Amino acid sequence: MEALKLGDIKVLDELLHDNLIFNIPTGQTISKAMDIDNYRSGVMTVSEILTTDQIIKSIGDISTVAVTLDLKAKYAGQMIDGKYRYLRVWKLFDNSWKVIAGSGFQI
Repeated sequence: MEALKLGDIKVLDELLHDNLIFNIPTGQTISKAMDIDNYRSGVMTVSEILTTDQIIKSIGDISTVAVTLDLKAKYAGQMIDGKYRYLRVWKLFDNSWKVIAGSGFQI
């Protein structure tokens, strides 16, 4: 999975809310457009993701997901190889779940 395929980027576009805010492991806060552009341009390429320790909690039309990732990737020319903890906040819009916020950090 050297880079997301065009179809994968389309799915990502459908899953992320237009007003998304996301804190990436570098500490930078990015938008949906920035996230998608990182994959489309090749700034972010993922070679492997393994998930563990997933916790999902829901309150009404909002769900939070905490998950541990074993991640191998490259971001802006730097190799990434380690464990990361991600939190994503999902909201239901017209029968469609979208990520509205999230964060990730290395553990």
